[in-house]
Amino acid sequence: MSLDLSWIDPLAAAVLAFVTVQRLAELVYARHNEALLKARGAAEYAPGHYPAIVLLHAAWLIGLWVLGLGVTPAAGWLVLFFILQGLRLWVLATLGERWTMRIIVLPGEPLVAKGPYRLISHPNYAVVIGEIFVLPMAFGLVWYALLFSALNAAILFIRIRAENEALTAIAGVAR
Repeated sequence: MSLDLSWIDPLAAAVLAFVTVQRLAELVYARHNEALLKARGAAEYAPGHYPAIVLLHAAWLIGLWVLGLGVTPAAGWLVLFFILQGLRLWVLATLGERWTMRIIVLPGEPLVAKGPYRLISHPNYAVVIGEIFVLPMAFGLVWYALLFSALNAAILFIRIRAENEALTAIAGVAR
């Protein structure tokens, strides 16, 4: 008995594997950075909403595997998605060890004001907003892109307020 996998689109599988490996690598990188920051006296703020972020992103990715694996992604949307990946790398390179998935603030450190942070306050969130919309669109999943964009907007409303409050409390700077 053989398993028929002919319905799987190879490009879809490659893109979804890329995103999955990327997200797992980012988890490892974030945990590494969190440990470094905490060893230097950093504190975590507003951890209560973090499980909702993890759940949202996991559900988004799992759903893409379920709904998109048999669909050839649209080239234009994929190009846009990979442009977003370049912007993601720019954010990661700019923040270095200060990049985490949690709100970790190191007292006495100035806010990052270089790279994409010269242009907007929360470039990482802008990239995530784009990714959550663009990747489902590459698979023709308009309703999915809209649903997860709305859920992400709700979580980011909470997240950005909490992050701004933490930065203001520690650095005395409003964003």
